[in-house]
Formats: sequence, structure tokens, C-alpha cells
Amino acid sequence: MAEKETTPKVTKITTQKREGRYNVYLDDHYAFPISEDVMIKYRIFKGMEIDKKLQAEILAADDVSKAYSRALTYLSGHLRTEKEVEQKLRENEIPEPTIEATLKKLRELDLVDDLQYAASYVRTMARTSDKGPVVIKRNLRTKGVLENDIETGLREYSAEDQVENGIEIGEKLSHRYRREPVSKMKQKVRQGLMTKGFTGDVITQILDQMHFEIDPELEDEKLKSEFEKVWHRNRRYAFSQRKMRTKRTLYGKGFQSDAINQLLDQQENIE
Repeated sequence: MAEKETTPKVTKITTQKREGRYNVYLDDHYAFPISEDVMIKYRIFKGMEIDKKLQAEILAADDVSKAYSRALTYLSGHLRTEKEVEQKLRENEIPEPTIEATLKKLRELDLVDDLQYAASYVRTMARTSDKGPVVIKRNLRTKGVLENDIETGLREYSAEDQVENGIEIGEKLSHRYRREPVSKMKQKVRQGLMTKGFTGDVITQILDQMHFEIDPELEDEKLKSEFEKVWHRNRRYAFSQRKMRTKRTLYGKGFQSDAINQLLDQQENIE
């Protein structure tokens, strides 16, 4: 009659150099490494019997424990989205089932919370960046945050705050384009605010509250300078067509029709 196979017993547990890690020996042979929290969870002690099924369960739990430790290191000092944590664990070639179990544990302990992340991210961006809600929303999507959490998070950036920030950003843009005609300056400020992620309604409120100071002498100087260049460029055309083309070009650049006509009349008198 065949002798019944005995279940291996824990004969020795030794500490590793790494803090919180241990080596487990079964029947005086090294069997597997283990973390302190898994050892406590399974109450592993000298003399305990561990069959193959229990050993596989312990090893799976230890894989989660190691992945969890890596996730905690990654989360240390920073909020992260689930997608970011998942990508980090995948970079460490951690198996998918272990990643899923690790994320579940992180969720249960409120260590990853995309809704909380979205709200915090929106507050930070509103306070420290020149980005509007459209760009913020796009960034959160890239980070894997779901639409409902994004929309809830964006409530942290009120329309009033958007206008207040937008005015400050708009003033900087207007200074950059100060040598443009006022109408062109407004157009470029609008385009700049749109690129930064502000919506049309908010931009309109921003422009209404901005002060675009017009310096008549500077406006006149800019028009004369542009007029000379455009008039010279159109020199190959007959006079009437030259006038029409010059006016169309200058009007497209944002100069006032009356001021353009005045220069054209002067040019006609000269010629």
C-alpha cells in the first residue's frame, strides 16, 4: 500500500535584509519569500502545515503586497488617478490579476479616488495655471478620469473665477499684441483665450471687462506704416484697383475704414 503524502510544515522563518520581508522554509528547505502583512494575515508560524493550494494563495497575496508597496511609493506625496497607478504597475511587469487586486485594495482604503483627484486637479490648475476648463477637461481625460467625475470636479472652477483669471491672462495677451490695431488685438486675445481652454461665453465676459486703451497717435503711426507697405506692394495695379486692394487688406488687419479712406484720399491728392 502506497505511503500517504504528508503536508509540508514550516520549519524555519528568517528575516531578509529588506525590512518587512521574510523567507519561509518548509521541511527544512527554502520555499518562498513573504511580506510581514501577509505573514500576519495568514498567521504563518513554525510548525504550521502549508499545502500546495494554500501556498499558491499565500504567494498570490504576497504579489499583491509587493505591488501595493510599489503603488504606495508612487502615491507618496502625490494624488494619482487609477489609470496612472495601473500604468506604473504595468511598467513593472506586474500581472493583470495582481494589478486588479492591488487597485481594489487601494480603492477600499481611499488611496485612489478619481473624483477626489479631479476636484483637487481643477483647484490647482485654476489657482496656478493659465488653462481654462476645456484644456483642464482634456488633461483629465488623458489621465483616465471618467466624464462624470470630470464634470463634478469642474464645479471647483466657477464662472466668476474663470472670468477673473481670464482678465489677467487677457491683459498679458493684449500687451503682447499692443502694436496691433485694437480690433485685431481683441481678436487675438479672444483666440489666445480660446486656445488656453476658455469657452466663448466666458471669453465674451472677459473682453467686456477688459480695458483696451487706444493711443490715437500710436494707432495713426501703425496705420501709416502698414499703409505704406501695402500701397507699395500693390503698385503694379491701376490706381482704382490699387485703392480697393489696399483698403481691403488694411481693413482685414483691423484698421478703421474712415482712417483708411483718409489716407487713400491723401494719396490720391499726391498722385
